[in-house]
Amino acid sequence: MTFATPLKTATLPATWHSMSFGTAVRAVMHRNPDKIAIIEGERRTSYGQLIDRADRLRNAVITQFGLGRGDVAAIVARNCTEYLEVVCGVPESGAAVATINPRLAPAEIKAVLDDTRTRLIIADAASMANLRAANLRPDIAIIEIGAEYEALLANAVAPAVLPVVEEWDIWTIPYTSGTTGKPKGVLLSHRSRLLVGLMAATEFGCFGPDDVFLAMSPMNHGGGLGFPAASLSTGGTVDILDRFEPLSTLAKLKYGGITGIFMVPTHFQMIFEQPAAILEEFRLPPITTIISNAAPLPQAMKARIIPYFGDGMLHEIYSSTEAGLVCNLRPDMHFIKASCVGVPFAHTHIEVRRDNGSVCAAEEVGEIWTLSPMLFSGYWNRPEENAKSILGGWVSVGDLAKRDADGFIYIVDRKKDMVISGGVNIYPREIEEVLLHHPLIADVAVVGLPDERWGERLKVFVVTNDGALLTADDVAAFCIGKLATYKIPRELALIDALPRNANGKVLKTDLRARG
Repeated sequence: MTFATPLKTATLPATWHSMSFGTAVRAVMHRNPDKIAIIEGERRTSYGQLIDRADRLRNAVITQFGLGRGDVAAIVARNCTEYLEVVCGVPESGAAVATINPRLAPAEIKAVLDDTRTRLIIADAASMANLRAANLRPDIAIIEIGAEYEALLANAVAPAVLPVVEEWDIWTIPYTSGTTGKPKGVLLSHRSRLLVGLMAATEFGCFGPDDVFLAMSPMNHGGGLGFPAASLSTGGTVDILDRFEPLSTLAKLKYGGITGIFMVPTHFQMIFEQPAAILEEFRLPPITTIISNAAPLPQAMKARIIPYFGDGMLHEIYSSTEAGLVCNLRPDMHFIKASCVGVPFAHTHIEVRRDNGSVCAAEEVGEIWTLSPMLFSGYWNRPEENAKSILGGWVSVGDLAKRDADGFIYIVDRKKDMVISGGVNIYPREIEEVLLHHPLIADVAVVGLPDERWGERLKVFVVTNDGALLTADDVAAFCIGKLATYKIPRELALIDALPRNANGKVLKTDLRARG
């Protein structure tokens, strides 16, 4: 399907008002300045305090550092109150915020800062050593969260004129996880992320004035920041944990008044590794919504999650930093549509296409393309990547999918993870779903390795329960009758843990290198 390109006029209606994250939070603040916006341990920040501090930061960014539209500041920090102040305040200067993973090595941090030409860094104390070791340009200013950051806010001088921030201006620049190549800066506009928040509010039922969202996924990643931002822009409260830890997360869900949480499959796996007595204590927490994303949620794991956390709350979404929210499998469908990611969000169009651009038939595997108002604005300084990922306004991140006769979407695999053996396409995710039902397998990944005869051959990397022994023959025997013979891996490596990035995605490039 094609859509006409909208006409762009030189003048906007007199009633035009651009959306920005800062103005959205300000509107919420005017409803009740004393309402708690952020909880971090014993610390409480009201909406009035959040806007006051964000305004002071905006003023300092403009008058002290001279940042404006086209410039980039960066934050290198674990989850904290100041993180949300930075993404609320700095972009109101017109500058964007690069959200950098604090776990990166100094050389990796330097590469991102050089790529974005960042002029100002706000960092937590734990990240300062890495920044000092990164051999940064001398013109980069670094403000440490704590006394130095507080002094910056206290001494901020307001500019004579505030800049006009348009909704298509860039809000944040997260960097892709780099599972298949060099990380890229993803340009996210105010408009795209605010619409993600509004779509989330309509779909999940946990983003409203009476809700408390637990933010424990790293804010330097898409969903880790996108969902707390959704909460603040719709008037809820964000409760911050600086990292995921199973017991503290379970305690918050059971006793902390939490209504919603975003989790990745690794989080669930770590929770279910806890002793039976601990699990029983925190069973059936009084929450409304669990959103799962970032990596496929195996059907075998869903069979554990739903009885433990309760019916009616688990949503498995398909999304990407580039495309925003794409589709969702709602709670009542998990055992009706197995290994499925549901149907498109509101205002979202999906096509599953062949390599020649034509649309696939039902049950035919192709590349999934998305068209919606939540899409990113392109990659930072990557025109060749933009040409691959953006086509006629549609966006693809290289995932393979199929659509059933009812219109439900199934993510088959990443295009770059697909294995071609003997001229036949093999999708590792399908094999992994089968193997995760093996009683001795805790975690698994299947990759393709070069093979002179077949082009590629399959190898499976397995994490076993309690260090149990498992052989390739054991795996093959388990797969017989469940998979076609050409899909059964004949090579196996036992591994202590699969390499994953901070968002829970398996780093298959690492596994292929080991293979």
